[in-house]
Amino acid sequence: MSKSQNNQRRNAPSGPGEMGWQARKSEATRNQIINAAIHCIVESSYSNTTTMKIAERAGLSRGAMLHHFPSKIDIIRAVVDYLHKKRLEGFRRAIHEIPEGADRVRLAVRSYWQNVNHPLYVAIFELAVAARTDDDLKQILHPAQRDFDKAWYDTAWDLFPEWHSDPEAFDLALNLTQQLMEGMSISHFTHARENDQEALLDHLEDQVRRLKPAD
Repeated sequence: MSKSQNNQRRNAPSGPGEMGWQARKSEATRNQIINAAIHCIVESSYSNTTTMKIAERAGLSRGAMLHHFPSKIDIIRAVVDYLHKKRLEGFRRAIHEIPEGADRVRLAVRSYWQNVNHPLYVAIFELAVAARTDDDLKQILHPAQRDFDKAWYDTAWDLFPEWHSDPEAFDLALNLTQQLMEGMSISHFTHARENDQEALLDHLEDQVRRLKPAD
């Protein structure tokens, strides 16, 4: 084969299979970077997480990482989207696995409790604290949190059709559940308090049932 033929072959457009492989490789590298960033945030805090540390944790050169994410804030934007997506997937999976005729209030409460005690939630908590004094992070985190809350609300609304006759009571039950368990989770992360968790969860279940509309 001549030199010119070799050059033509090298410069020929990639086939569909190669293009698909490149896309999968790129997606895998992006996820590798995102997971490395999450580990850095959990282990070192948001303020101490740098692009260099993320690249080292991901096993990439800083230049290779910046090819996928031009700046730290671009990585964090992808991290926030990933964290909320994974939390919703986990909660929805747990909800869909509730057996017919089971105590849905108890299982839904326990499912969300597991959700806010997952290692991923530590990263969300760390980002939420950092967003208090970081306007760029706040502009990313707050809209994403609103989207998560809406999706979580819709999932719970579908799970409890018997509450549709009293949306105000449903909103109160949902807010009580979310606020109490997220507060308990933060307390657990910061003070390692575990002795009263079961009693509080049992009490929460009782209060949610009291808000349930009469049949």
